[in-house]
Amino acid sequence: MQICTPDWVKHAAFYQIFPDRFARSTKPQALARSRTLDFERANYESWTAGPTLQGYKGGNLWGVLNQLDYIQDLGCNALYLTPIFQSASNHRYHTHDYYQVDPILGGNEALLALLEAAHRRNMHVVLDGVFNHASRGFYYFNDILENGPHSPWVEWFRIEGWPLSAYDGSLPANYVGWNDNRSLPVFNHGHPDVREYIMRVGEYWIEQGIDGWRLDVAGEIEAPGFWQEFRDRVKALNSEAYIVGEVWEDSRQWLDGTQFDAVMNYLFCASTIAFVAGDRVQMDLVKLPPYEPYPALDAAGYAAKIEDLLALYPWEIQLAQFNLLDSHDTARLLTIAGGDRASVLLGTLLLITFPGAPCIYYGDEVALPGAFDPDSRRCFPPEAEWDRDLLDAHKRLLTLRRGHPALQTGNYRVISAQGMLYVFARSLDAEELTVVVNAGLEEASATIQAGALRSQPTRVLYGSARLAATDGNLSIRVPARSGCILG
Repeated sequence: MQICTPDWVKHAAFYQIFPDRFARSTKPQALARSRTLDFERANYESWTAGPTLQGYKGGNLWGVLNQLDYIQDLGCNALYLTPIFQSASNHRYHTHDYYQVDPILGGNEALLALLEAAHRRNMHVVLDGVFNHASRGFYYFNDILENGPHSPWVEWFRIEGWPLSAYDGSLPANYVGWNDNRSLPVFNHGHPDVREYIMRVGEYWIEQGIDGWRLDVAGEIEAPGFWQEFRDRVKALNSEAYIVGEVWEDSRQWLDGTQFDAVMNYLFCASTIAFVAGDRVQMDLVKLPPYEPYPALDAAGYAAKIEDLLALYPWEIQLAQFNLLDSHDTARLLTIAGGDRASVLLGTLLLITFPGAPCIYYGDEVALPGAFDPDSRRCFPPEAEWDRDLLDAHKRLLTLRRGHPALQTGNYRVISAQGMLYVFARSLDAEELTVVVNAGLEEASATIQAGALRSQPTRVLYGSARLAATDGNLSIRVPARSGCILG
């Protein structure tokens, strides 16, 4: 079968936002007369204090809307928002109501205003769909807590016995919770009413104008045909809707063209961190999540990992992959690498020049640190604390990607991998760009034989390098712990 993925994703650069921590703002004056509960004066935690597991900072979608200039100036043209639906948790993976945006975030009107503003700028917005499990406050599960086996929705969840114990950990829960967490009752996806409910939620928000779904723990929903039907129904409403699954490992069973367009590319993430951070990786910060940015890789080891990854899925899938260096589920790369700024710069260079859509986790571009949750979900810092050089590097790299089609959909060829010096080329039609990364502690050089590149680069478009041509061969010298793009 012919595999098709959304064209816009191949040219997208995502910005991931954890809504409670990115920005907060009051409702625009033009909408102030609308009748909503006032959540702007609630007793939120101090924005500048460290995050907690259960406290709210009060970030909202009005704040995101007001920062669209910043996001666009950074070079990102797509947003991925972690869950925004009504919930009694700051991360909102405990969904109460799949049809209501959390009022703390501004409610449905804030999302619709954000969608309108983003689309005016030709930006896309992808939401997080938590369809494996709900929360104890979800209406249908709450009815079961109240009415036990008499509830009309008793078959919607995986009940194992009576009575249910949703809050008292000294008693058996008697129902399946995700990751044995009784606050997250798992749906019975084999039940036709559950299936239809989730399908309609997926359709509803596409009809409201969202541009796709990121599907939380998507690999754990194993009901036959479930994701095939979800794709068919979503794509029937918008053939360019993006469907990306949260799967951390080999995802070939989901990337067959009938289910997801892509997955969160933690295989790229792990290999890239192992190369650019190497022995700097703080092992206590990477052992818990199911990805392995260790042991340290040299250039040849990294090349082997990347070539294996690029052979894993069809090229059409590769061009739509959701590539990242960290996320709300991991420690931030800056902290994983023990504060080593060069690791972030090198990783970002590899991220933005790799096939697929790069994603910047909010704050990474200004050197926001963070260990495990909740520390990886800190509030976006004030300008006085920004790393301006790192921010500028992000802007220059994203500008180059946007201006060079070869960095978006061009093929990827490893040219040289010796010691800690890694060289590859991105080519499309007559355009070819060469990317060089020196992850080592010393200046490094490589000689590229005549014919290895389509044309010999003459300019340094990003970074620093010395070029010399001799008898048709190209000599490249790159400073320690740095990288460049040649054209």
